[in-house]
Amino acid sequence: MANLKALYQEVILDHNKKPRNYGAVERASHHAEGHNPLCGDHLSITLAIADENIQNIAFNGESCAICKASASMMTVAVKGKSRADAEILIEEFLAMVTGKLDLNIPDQKEKLAHIGRLAVFAGVHDLPTRVKCAILPWHTLHAAFDSVPQGDNVEQVTTEADNDPMHLPVGNA
Repeated sequence: MANLKALYQEVILDHNKKPRNYGAVERASHHAEGHNPLCGDHLSITLAIADENIQNIAFNGESCAICKASASMMTVAVKGKSRADAEILIEEFLAMVTGKLDLNIPDQKEKLAHIGRLAVFAGVHDLPTRVKCAILPWHTLHAAFDSVPQGDNVEQVTTEADNDPMHLPVGNA
């Protein structure tokens, strides 16, 4: 348990200090904004999708270390994947972080084997005030998939009141 907590801290700090895919995608086909007014996290996700595959993805904004690390690791995990595979990963990540799936249960562990290094976020469900920080990038990515590919319409995700992603289902999560 202590090793997992140490790895969690190491990974969070690394991705917070040196976020991967930080910035914006030029000529993005999809875009969404995410906001957690409780702690002030605000991020923007841009991505280029071609033939239902994520060709490029980036994020930027101001957020806490957990949100930034989650966004950074998310972009690494989904870049190059199909939209369908990314949607599955979104569902599994959300289920893991909210405690609906437990990596310590053998049949669930096998189901989530491909989650890889994202497993460091499994313990976040024990920190209820930080769950929203970890899931905001993932809900924002989901919103970006459904954004209008052309024009100035930007999908917005918030963790406030009725729009709280903790209460809105994404797939089975």
